Amino acid sequence: MQNQTIQENLATSLTAETTELLPFLPYLLQDFWELGSDPDAMTQLVKNHIPLSPKIKVLDLACGKGAVSVKIAQQLGVQVKGIDLLPEFIEVAKQKATEHNVSDLCEFIVGDVTQSIKTEKDYDVVIFGAAGIVLGSPPEMLCSLKTVIKPGGFILIDEGYRPDDVGQSDVKCNSYQFLTERQWLALFKETGLELIETASDENNQTSASGDSKAGMAFITARANELIEKHPDKRAIFEEYVQGQQDEYDDIENTIACVTWILRKL
Repeated sequence: MQNQTIQENLATSLTAETTELLPFLPYLLQDFWELGSDPDAMTQLVKNHIPLSPKIKVLDLACGKGAVSVKIAQQLGVQVKGIDLLPEFIEVAKQKATEHNVSDLCEFIVGDVTQSIKTEKDYDVVIFGAAGIVLGSPPEMLCSLKTVIKPGGFILIDEGYRPDDVGQSDVKCNSYQFLTERQWLALFKETGLELIETASDENNQTSASGDSKAGMAFITARANELIEKHPDKRAIFEEYVQGQQDEYDDIENTIACVTWILRKL
């Protein structure tokens, strides 16, 4: 039952309507290295606020293909450990670390992040980028992330919130309940976290629009290839394409996307 819940949460975080799609996600997303989070924004936030040294340890949970981990290791020279449930993603992450000459700084392992947070401890920074409900509700997620960092350690999360004039019913991707900014700020205080800086995507709408068109072209093409190979699964591939389009539409028109860096009090 627990494994089923984990898979369902993972599927939801990747806008998949069913866990039946999970084995096909590496194929559908093969054209992307960056999966959701902006590596440059996260790297800059770490650089802005954390005294850097080779002893700094960073944990990247649900690291995807390792784009954020590799960028941080390359630019900042710190130790990074990335964990993701999909073996295909981890293989790409390892390859990218080698290509960018940071394999000595990066460790990538296949693992269930809901279990990893029970054993991974004493990190200076933990990253949880665009991974939705993999660690549960927002309060559950924040409390879990706190357990893996030292007192005074930092959390980086990539999230979206509803502007005050937007209702949940206005959001197309309705499998995820978006909080307002005010609700997030109150939650930070309740969970013993101090908001240090916010990096906003609001100035990148033109580039985001271009990225969405290119992204949808890749995803649609891969989905059509899979439909040819597995015509009996046409419905789940078409649902995925629609889910991706809804997510892009929300990001461009409805949801405010941000990256927050928080300090554990």
